[in-house]
Amino acid sequence: MPAFYLTYGQSRFHGICEGSGEKLLICLHGFGESALHFKCLAPALGDTYTIIALDMPLHGKTEWQEGRDFTKDDLPALIAQLLEQHGRQRFSLMGYSMGGRLALCVIEKMAAQVDELILLAPDGLKNNPWHLFVTQTSWGNKIFKYNTYHPHLFFRLLILWRKLGLLNLSVYKFAFHSMDTLEKRLRVYEVWTCMRQMMPDKQLCRQLLEAHRINTLLIFGRYDRVIPPVLASRFVNGKFMSKVIVLEKGHQLLSEQLGYIIKSNL
Repeated sequence: MPAFYLTYGQSRFHGICEGSGEKLLICLHGFGESALHFKCLAPALGDTYTIIALDMPLHGKTEWQEGRDFTKDDLPALIAQLLEQHGRQRFSLMGYSMGGRLALCVIEKMAAQVDELILLAPDGLKNNPWHLFVTQTSWGNKIFKYNTYHPHLFFRLLILWRKLGLLNLSVYKFAFHSMDTLEKRLRVYEVWTCMRQMMPDKQLCRQLLEAHRINTLLIFGRYDRVIPPVLASRFVNGKFMSKVIVLEKGHQLLSEQLGYIIKSNL
């Protein structure tokens, strides 16, 4: 698969480019994943789109060397470079999980240039109180960092919340799996902290999707307990062009079959 690096400030962003379609599709991956996860979409979408995916900071082969948080200005600046390189003025946008939250942040800045928005089990449609506390407040971030190195209280609370019925089994297992080693906890802390400014204004996004008539496709897994399909009904207000698809899957949606589903529904 053709790969490339994009220079940005002191940093280098790794990306992949696949397909030869007339339209440009920029893809943003989920937490702990990379641009390569979108390779499976090329057989279905490569004749319609030139597919470009970037490794986000602290993921894949990207080297984030700016010594600061990743902000809502950085991603549009990177996309502007890609548009210039490919001689395009407009593009379509896809975001999976964490990438869905980043995609909505792009909509805030670049809606006038977006033709289609594809959100796959997107984060950002619901404000997680714990995520907000540990990323948006100084005290919360200090507690988060302490918990990274001293997780015993966190695990006891998880067990208690599960016993009290405050966490469903899927979220409980997901939390344990994501935090059961120091390496994993450090990654969560570093990524969440680096991305803490990437919080979309959902109302503004809805207004921009309507104003610019952006064709929006939202795809969820019926058995996804982390980002459940019910969040779609809270986001879609009937004022912008949208379609919601619920697949017989969990949170993991990316596959070659998904490419054909996207192609037949846009």
